[in-house]
Amino acid sequence: MLITIFWFIFGLSGLIVGAHILVKAASELAFRLGVSPLVVGLTIVALGTSSPEIAISIDAALSGNSEIAVGNVVGSNIFNVLFILGISAIIAPLVVQIQLIRQEVPLMIGFSILCIVLALDGSLDRFDGLLLVVLMLAYTIFLVLQSQRQNATLQSASKADKSTAANPLAAPEQPAIAAKQAHWAVSILQLAAGLVLLVVGSEWLVESAIIIARHFGVADVIIGLTIVAAGTSMPEVATSIVATLKGERDIAVGNVIGSNIFNILACLGISSLIAPNGLDIPSSVLAFDIWVMLAVALICLPIFFSGREIARWEGFVLLGYYIAYTAYLILATQDHDALPLYSMSMLLFVLPLSLIALLTSVWSLQKSRADAE
Repeated sequence: MLITIFWFIFGLSGLIVGAHILVKAASELAFRLGVSPLVVGLTIVALGTSSPEIAISIDAALSGNSEIAVGNVVGSNIFNVLFILGISAIIAPLVVQIQLIRQEVPLMIGFSILCIVLALDGSLDRFDGLLLVVLMLAYTIFLVLQSQRQNATLQSASKADKSTAANPLAAPEQPAIAAKQAHWAVSILQLAAGLVLLVVGSEWLVESAIIIARHFGVADVIIGLTIVAAGTSMPEVATSIVATLKGERDIAVGNVIGSNIFNILACLGISSLIAPNGLDIPSSVLAFDIWVMLAVALICLPIFFSGREIARWEGFVLLGYYIAYTAYLILATQDHDALPLYSMSMLLFVLPLSLIALLTSVWSLQKSRADAE
């Protein structure tokens, strides 16, 4: 068992290091292509930090472990919002850009609803996977085109500055071009190295997670929803916390929202597309966890609208929700006698109190704005 735990940690380390290298290289390439930082956060960084989830889901799907593949995506999306945004907001209140409120969060909610609709028949077949992959490509292209339109003025100004540059500066152009080409080569090599680490690390992580699950008598879906989901979300954790500490709080939020979108579209889409018989949705996930994923997506709207920031107290609420959700999974796995009472208390007390707190926050914001006018 110690050897298995060692390979689990080693595989997780490979995933995290591989994702870091991949994000760094992909971000450099994106900036050279003239893509805006916000779009980089929503696409390149989000896709890069979601790459462990993608690698895990693909490997699990090819191995016939649908529970790991599905549980990993659903658990990661729940973990990203409740844990990562919760911790980040506790460190410092998170300012939310208006584009995220008007565009990305509604899209995340819409894709979550689509995922539920497609999964209602108990599986995601290849047609469902193809639809999700097409939506992923369309979303990415849309963001890039939108960014190009928004940056048109800045790009024109930059070109004008270059055209008016003095002639003596033309001499160093050849060395600069050579250095730029070298940087392109380094970035491409880093991309390849990151992908290799992700593939190898994902294989070790999935195999060791399954062995650990069977040793302790825990269902694969629970391992996917908790250990694997949290482990593969470590790149998002690091990115969001570092962005928060550096004051780049919009990136912290954009990374989470973008990762959740790519988890649904890329992870589930590619996995169900390449799986021999599609992905079977575990009944427990269809009955509970996938609805928690939707609720977590929906809760972002009132929080984001209440002052266009996630306050510290809201961060504590999000983190508390994740602890409560994890406790529920543990009780459900053990079929504990306290499960009915726990579920009833969550339904009758915790959720209504949270809803009242959010509505009060929105009402206070509207009142303060009215008073200011």
